[in-house]
Amino acid sequence: MRILECWIEHPVRSIDRTFTYLCTEEVQPLCRVMVDFNHRRTIGFVESVQETQESSSQIAKRLGYQVKMVSSVLDHEPLLSEELHELAFAMKEMTLSPTISCFSCMLPGIIKPSLSASEKRAVTERWVKVSDQETSLTPKQLEAWQYVQAAGRMPYHLLRQKYPNQARKLIELGALVVEEVQRQSEEVQIQCRPGLQLTPAQQKAMDEILSHPDGVTLLRGATGSGKTEIYLHLAARQLALGRQVLILVPEISLTPQMVERVTSRFGTAAAIYHSGLNAQQKYEQYLKVRSGRAGIVVGTRSAVFLPFVNLGLIVMDEEHDSSYKQDSMPAYHCRDIAIWRGKYHHCMVLLGSATPSLDSYARALRGVYHLVELDERINQQPARVSIIDMKQEMKAGGDGIISRPLQEKMAAVLAAKKRVILMLNRRGYSPQLRCRSCGEVILCPHCELAMAYHRDERLLKCHACGTVMKVPQRCPSCGAQEGFMTYGFGTEKLEEEVHRLFTSARTIRMDADTTSRKDAHQKLLAAFGRGEADILLGTQMIAKGLDYPDVTLVGVINGDAGMARNDFRSCESAFDLLMQAAGRSGRGEDAGEAVYQVFDPDHYAVQCAARQDYRSFFQHEMQFRHAGQYPPYTYLISLTVASANERQAMRDAVWLRENLHGNYKTIGVISLLKLRDLFRCRVILKGKNLEEMRHDTAALLQSDSSGRINRIKVDVNPLVLE
Repeated sequence: MRILECWIEHPVRSIDRTFTYLCTEEVQPLCRVMVDFNHRRTIGFVESVQETQESSSQIAKRLGYQVKMVSSVLDHEPLLSEELHELAFAMKEMTLSPTISCFSCMLPGIIKPSLSASEKRAVTERWVKVSDQETSLTPKQLEAWQYVQAAGRMPYHLLRQKYPNQARKLIELGALVVEEVQRQSEEVQIQCRPGLQLTPAQQKAMDEILSHPDGVTLLRGATGSGKTEIYLHLAARQLALGRQVLILVPEISLTPQMVERVTSRFGTAAAIYHSGLNAQQKYEQYLKVRSGRAGIVVGTRSAVFLPFVNLGLIVMDEEHDSSYKQDSMPAYHCRDIAIWRGKYHHCMVLLGSATPSLDSYARALRGVYHLVELDERINQQPARVSIIDMKQEMKAGGDGIISRPLQEKMAAVLAAKKRVILMLNRRGYSPQLRCRSCGEVILCPHCELAMAYHRDERLLKCHACGTVMKVPQRCPSCGAQEGFMTYGFGTEKLEEEVHRLFTSARTIRMDADTTSRKDAHQKLLAAFGRGEADILLGTQMIAKGLDYPDVTLVGVINGDAGMARNDFRSCESAFDLLMQAAGRSGRGEDAGEAVYQVFDPDHYAVQCAARQDYRSFFQHEMQFRHAGQYPPYTYLISLTVASANERQAMRDAVWLRENLHGNYKTIGVISLLKLRDLFRCRVILKGKNLEEMRHDTAALLQSDSSGRINRIKVDVNPLVLE
């Protein structure tokens, strides 16, 4: 008999502890078992196993309650390594999340500790081997049997190809035994092809990085300075030592180009891991990494949890990007996980960006990280930036979409057979539809947010909850039938305007609508790379990381719109986007140009981005952060309560505010917009001692026995405060 302590699959705070079950089968910790929990079939994730000679009745008498038996054992070997087991508990402390949610986010969908995952089956292959059973065989059957015997074991489909009439009969006779084997990719050998010769500036930066082989290094390199080539040279060194390498990119849109660079250098030794893969593909990449057959991995945020056995280098490209922070529970930041794993493996963690987050750059200046700076572009031609004041442009009769100076520059570039990128960080045709009678905006029925109009599909969509509806015949507010007028514009309308102005220009649009299908990012970028379009337009996914030598003009539409957000990081986000977008231009032999269309041309974020001057922006922004005592001068913890009952949400938030007191400020209660039919209220903790704030929050949540703790979302060091 075995006594198991199991985490239950439901990630709720009120049951964040192990539950005891009995099992007669062989089972190991970190495996899944099927159990009965609260009269429901549920997955348990085994934390510990204790062998005992006691019977179930003796165990019940000793514990004082009847212990249920496990229904079945789903795994026969642990799903997680000891390292990842430790990391899950470290994440629990970092993010103040239920333990099972930390385990769950580490595993690919097929083997997550959840009932829905367990009902999916990993794709397997049938293999055959000879049995010990003596059987009378015909000459042809004997020939097939000997073919398998010589191979030791082999895939059944290969036997069928060579001996189609004998394969099934040999199994029926018992001469061959069938095994179900998890499908895996073929064995690979790492072949490092020579890379490009580093420039003196790149070589100097690489030497500085290598002088600090342990710990965290921040590489601030101008756009086009050749950071990726440094990553690949460092990776080649680690692969030559037999160690594994992880290269993280923030978004799927950046993955295809990085994968191309990596596979051209290291061949099929590379594994790829991102949300665009299906469940089986993720599982196969997971197995490839766990077996050590993947020398180098390129992936987005979730790749940081892959089961590496011997990590030698972690690279986090575009480290400033907000995509590295997970919004749902556990609300972890990929950088924190990468640094934890770097310490565990005693390997270097390299953070790279042209616009590092203020938090990271401040840590580097204080010596917490090692700082290496690379200001020299490979072609030594930073893009020339023009700023268009859209207030003046609209006074002069412009429509506010593509200014006349940008139109003229686009025409010249297209006439020279070069190409253009246009970036507008708002998808859809128009952000809002307004009633012509009462002026009210059509809101989502489930959220207090405006529905975005998508003209291509003639639909209204909520970009928060995903609700889709047809344009109503009558105004929901006043009932008038006068119709609606569009207000503002998105990428669909921008594309329409481009086609109106440049009738012969070919365009590719990249936003959340055009990239929702599998492999869409890769296909669209590959098409642009092959020259199938003259203009690439889209949202922020095209503003960073892309490298097309014949793009000589980048236009940023409504470049300062992000600064209107009610968030202390809004200027930093806008600066990052402007500076990164300009970096897409002039990456070849021809000089590049960028055009910023803004309504506040004198704002320091716009001016610093135009000069590509990160240091000046850092100094300006840090003065603002210091005056308001915002991060990195303080830490924040956001506690958001969500409930279908508005009064309940407010009561729960007041309970938080009244019970959290220490050497930190408790800010709130703040009422937020309703989302997905849930009323939301927030309390913020702000202070210099993050551990005290974490400790007090954890203690309060653990002390409560009511269901309210399941309605509270905790975000430690939130990146966005709406």
